[in-house]
Amino acid sequence: MSAAARRRWTHVLVVAAALVPLAVLVADALGDHLGANPIETITHRTGDWTIRLLLTTLAVSPLRRITGWNWLIGYRRTVGLMAFSYACLHFLTYLVLDQGFPIQGFAITYVWEDIAKRPYITVGFTAFLLLIPLAITSTKNWVRRLGRRWTLLHRSIYVAGALGVLHYLWLIKGERPTAVYYALVLVALLAVRVWLDRRRSQAPAPRAAQPAAPPLPNVPAAPA
Repeated sequence: MSAAARRRWTHVLVVAAALVPLAVLVADALGDHLGANPIETITHRTGDWTIRLLLTTLAVSPLRRITGWNWLIGYRRTVGLMAFSYACLHFLTYLVLDQGFPIQGFAITYVWEDIAKRPYITVGFTAFLLLIPLAITSTKNWVRRLGRRWTLLHRSIYVAGALGVLHYLWLIKGERPTAVYYALVLVALLAVRVWLDRRRSQAPAPRAAQPAAPPLPNVPAAPA
């Protein structure tokens, strides 16, 4: 199998693994195993996997720089897009199942009022909005078009991750320790990223190659 074929199959496996939680969620819904409040269960599960995949995306670059496993960077985009997919499902759960779009007298003004009125929804919605341009500009064509601006834009994933964790902390109000674990992982990833950037900035610049010394003239040996 060629290297290109191996990469394609690895991408397929990454996507398949990321879809397993969704398959379990669908199976539980069909089997009526979502508990007394199925909307809340769907909301929590899609939100959990959004944050988990976001944190996995953020871990790729530090892990690559520490271990030297450069092949990891090729799968960061795939994991990031899967995180965005779960974020979309999380938002649609709120919009369709919780707010009743497009039935039950749905009104867009009510949704905007609800987002503005409840701070944890405001924070979560802001994180979702930050992920949209990152998903749109994740292609190689956008990387070429934006140049260095692409790197600056995609650093906002740290802001989106922090807002996502804050949204979760605010939502559960300390009822589940999971959000605290997410926050600790995020802080650790940020600390490692700052440490790696500082170490790289303090590293001595590579020396310029010294010109080779000219060959010595062929001087005949002095007579004894």
